[in-house]
Amino acid sequence: MSTRAITSTPGARRVEKRPFNFGRWFKATGWRHIVGVIMVVFSCFPLLFVLSSSLNPKGTLTGSNALFSAIGLDSYARILNSPDIPYTDWFVNTLIVAGITALATVFLGGLAAYSFSRMRFSGRRFGLVSIVIIQMFPQLLAVVAIFLLMSSIGDWFPALGLNTHLGLIMVYLGGALGVNTYLMYGFFNTIPASIDEAAKIDGAGHARIFFTMILRLAAPILAVVALLSFIATINEFVVASVILIDPEKQTLAVGLTKLVSNPRYADWSAFSAGAVMAALPVMAVFLFLQKYIVGGLTAGSVK
Repeated sequence: MSTRAITSTPGARRVEKRPFNFGRWFKATGWRHIVGVIMVVFSCFPLLFVLSSSLNPKGTLTGSNALFSAIGLDSYARILNSPDIPYTDWFVNTLIVAGITALATVFLGGLAAYSFSRMRFSGRRFGLVSIVIIQMFPQLLAVVAIFLLMSSIGDWFPALGLNTHLGLIMVYLGGALGVNTYLMYGFFNTIPASIDEAAKIDGAGHARIFFTMILRLAAPILAVVALLSFIATINEFVVASVILIDPEKQTLAVGLTKLVSNPRYADWSAFSAGAVMAALPVMAVFLFLQKYIVGGLTAGSVK
């Protein structure tokens, strides 16, 4: 039996409320909720499995099939206190390399994207096309060339050669600037050029326009590029394993892999504990930049 709601205002129209129909709700929006719940459960299960494995004191994955069957902090204590596992050094090295890489990528990529977007010069179109073509080839193909190049540079400038964090950062910047420059170039094109023209009338140059106006308007894409660069640097393994040799200079991706590289005994529990702690800075950076992304997109949609 349907219910009716009548407003108290004279002459108001009667509004009828239809009874809830599960079939109609499921056909309209209900199936989307069910699919969303399934995807959330599917995405959270690997995270729960890694967390359960990190709390399992046995150190094997075979004993972690039952989630949270055994709970203990032995793995965390072992990976933090063992003299054979310099986890603190790996963690600090990763934060330094990833943080500097993210900041430098945003700064250099923003300068290049602004030049391509606002300036007209010979070779501009060729440069944009070259950026797109170069990104078609993965960085993995250049591992041998990178090793030989860094080895040769190390003979002349030891601070930029093999087994140095600065050399690894330079390699990361060279591989990430192309795609990030093209990504920021597309966003800069959406910013009206009339803003630049008005600033030039007032006597502002390109440097002042870029640092005081464009960077503020492009905050959403800068946050996205910084986040993607930070996450990619933390997860990168191949190039870091080639360049960094000393155990105390390695990053988390390289160091944690050694814990499970022994075919006779793989300490999966310590590996999972290290992976859980390694995810904390990524979560912190994501939560910190999320408000800038959402705020920037909301402000842009209101204008």
